[in-house]
Amino acid sequence: MDYLWSPWRYRYVAGGVKDDRCIFCAAAEARDDFQSLIVLRSRKNFVILNRYPYTSGHLMVVPYAHQATLAASEPDTLAEMMALAQRSEQALEELYHPDGYNLGMNMGRAAGAGIDGHLHLHVLPRWIGDTNFMTTIGETRVQPEELTTTYQRLRAALGT
Repeated sequence: MDYLWSPWRYRYVAGGVKDDRCIFCAAAEARDDFQSLIVLRSRKNFVILNRYPYTSGHLMVVPYAHQATLAASEPDTLAEMMALAQRSEQALEELYHPDGYNLGMNMGRAAGAGIDGHLHLHVLPRWIGDTNFMTTIGETRVQPEELTTTYQRLRAALGT
């Protein structure tokens, strides 16, 4: 039997839920962007790496305002969100040269939202063949790059 080790996930598995605070609000309030994986702060939104990415470069654009839906969000916030998604796409293109992108939101637990009370937009680079037997059969994702490396590369590419 082959073993794949992902020691960075142990903290998540062993730690459990520490409190009921929103992880996006906590990240936005934190003083250490490297620790919270925020690669860019803007006026109404921030760009953060997904701590458990589907692929290298998996970003999320997150409003500072704790709102659950598009309808509850300010138009300026949503406009900036799209501008940051565009800027993220350009940075990902420059660094990773993906074959395509998934952009999406899951609003509400029934829609698959992991964090259902705080709106966020996933910006996910994709490559032909990046969903292979490991994900479908082994329920395992193999990442070719550590989050710290992804953080440093994207922070530089986004001009922070």
